[in-house]
Amino acid sequence: MPVNFTESDGKGQIMPLNNEQKKQYKSIGHDLKPVLIVAGNGLNEGVIAELERALVDHELIKVEIRSEDREERAETIAELCKAGRAELVQTIGKKALIYRKNPQPNKQLSNIHRYK
Repeated sequence: MPVNFTESDGKGQIMPLNNEQKKQYKSIGHDLKPVLIVAGNGLNEGVIAELERALVDHELIKVEIRSEDREERAETIAELCKAGRAELVQTIGKKALIYRKNPQPNKQLSNIHRYK
């Protein structure tokens, strides 16, 4: 049975993060190291599998996109968010902060719970 990782409004619509949540997550993300690096090969099954594992474990993750092209980085980040059913919190240069709520987080691994 699939687990619903996103918060919804009861009508099946995903509720975006509010400004207060984004501010809190940016603060937490400041000290995080990238757990996923997307290099020249782009997105493949291995990258998507690692993204899934990282989001389940940590909820809030930092990823690094090693591309010199700004538009290509933006497309890759959008594809990552779509593939991971996650929300983009912030992008700075080649790094992006991505969040997906886990309904049963491991409090020892979740960056949200560890930094509260």
